[in-house]
Amino acid sequence: MEKKDYLYRQNNKFSLKKRAKSFVYAFKGIGVFVITQHNVWIHLVAAILVIVFGFVFNVNFYEWCLLVFAIGFVLTAEIFNTTIEYFVDFVSPELNKKAGLIKDMAAGGVLISAITAAIIGIIIFLPKIIFVL
Repeated sequence: MEKKDYLYRQNNKFSLKKRAKSFVYAFKGIGVFVITQHNVWIHLVAAILVIVFGFVFNVNFYEWCLLVFAIGFVLTAEIFNTTIEYFVDFVSPELNKKAGLIKDMAAGGVLISAITAAIIGIIIFLPKIIFVL
């Protein structure tokens, strides 16, 4: 075995401690996101309502899959939007038209994901609500 192959293996060994630490950092990021962003509270309230309605209207397995996906889709879009906004503010703290457009497009991504999630919710819950009425 060549020396450089050995060094490569040593530097890239599987380390449970490193892997665990990466989860700690990820959960820290989620915590900061939840604590500091008011929009995430709106999404979380909506997610809780969807989950409650899911139990009330006895949604099936496939509907749960779609609902869980939609919730995750919106929260992921929101955390990416927040990350992009922080990054743009970091690299361009002064007012900048292009930086503003970048932030607007990221916010548009959240809007698209929220509209998609709402459509999924309507497709699943509207027939159930109409049936009850």
